[in-house]
Amino acid sequence: MSVPRMSVTLFAAVLCCLVLSPVLADDVLTVYSGRNESLIGPILAQFTEDTSIEVEVLYGGTSAVANQILTEGDNSPADVFIAQDGGALGALAAADMLAQLPAETLGRVADPAFVSPAGVWTGLSGRARVLVYNPELLDEMGLELPDSILDLTAEQWRGLVGWAPTNASFVANMTAMRVLLGDCDTEDWLAGMIANDVQAYPKNTPIVQATIDGEVVVGLVNHYYLFRFLAEDPGITATLHFFPGGDVGSLINVAGAGILQSSDQPELALKLVNYLLSDAAQAYFAETTYEYPLVETVEPSVALPALADIEAPDIDLSDLADLQGTLEMIEESGALD
Repeated sequence: MSVPRMSVTLFAAVLCCLVLSPVLADDVLTVYSGRNESLIGPILAQFTEDTSIEVEVLYGGTSAVANQILTEGDNSPADVFIAQDGGALGALAAADMLAQLPAETLGRVADPAFVSPAGVWTGLSGRARVLVYNPELLDEMGLELPDSILDLTAEQWRGLVGWAPTNASFVANMTAMRVLLGDCDTEDWLAGMIANDVQAYPKNTPIVQATIDGEVVVGLVNHYYLFRFLAEDPGITATLHFFPGGDVGSLINVAGAGILQSSDQPELALKLVNYLLSDAAQAYFAETTYEYPLVETVEPSVALPALADIEAPDIDLSDLADLQGTLEMIEESGALD
C-alpha cells in the first residue's frame, strides 16, 4: 500500500513552509512533519531550547509529506518523520525506510497497540474517534445513543448527523472500516449515510459548533475538539459518546514519529523522539491539544475515560496505509458532491 504521489506544484507549496535556522550542520535535525505547525512547532522549539539542537521543519499534509519521503528515497534529507496518523508511518515502514527504535524508547508507550509491531515507529499522542452529541436535543427527540457507527444510517438519524468527509481523521477512520469490514460494507455505509441526508462540514470544529447550535444532534469527530470549546465556555452542554463493543467508530489513532534509515544523524534523531516521549512533552500534548498522553506517568488534562477503558477496535494502525484508496472511495460515493 502507498500514499499518493505528490505533484511538483504541491511540493513547491510544501517547501514554502520550510523553517530554517542558521546553525552548524552537525547540530541541525531535519524533520518532515505531517502535523500542523501550531500543534507541534512549540514543543520542537522547546526541544531546541533544552538541548541546543536546532530543527529544520518541512510542514505539510501527512500523506503528502510521507509521499515526498517515498519519492526522495535514500536521498531524503529528512532525519525524523512526524505523522498525524499511524497509516502514513505504516506506509514508510512497508517501504523499509524507517530505522529500528530501541526497546527503551518503545517501552515508554504504555500500550503496545500504539507502537509499530516491527519496532520502527512510536506513537506520541492519542486521539479517539467519538460521537459528539447534544443531550437536550437527544432527549427532546426521544433518541437513544447508537451502539455502532453503522447504526447512523437508520431512518431515525435522517438529517441529524454531521461528518467531515475530507478530514484526514475521518479518512483514517474509513480506512479502518475497510480493513475491518471490507470495501463492500464500507461503500454501503457511505452510500447509506448519504441517502440518510448526512450533513457535511469542512472539518471537525464546525461539526462541534453545529451540534452545540442544534443544526445536527450528533457528529463524528475526534475527542479533543469539544474540549477546545469547553475551555472557552465551560457551560456548553454537548458531550461525547464512545461507541462500545470494539466498534470501528471508536478507533484510537495516534500522532507518531519514526527515524529515517537514511538519516546521517540517527543519535540526534533519537534524542528528539525520546524527548517527545518525555513527561514534559507528553504533558504538553495533554494540556495544549487535549490529546491522550501515551506514557503511564502523565494523565490527560481533561475529563476523559482512560485509554484502556475505551472499547476500541482491535487493529494494527500500520494497516491504515491505503489512505489514497479510501479517498477515492469517498469521492466515488458522492460524499464530496
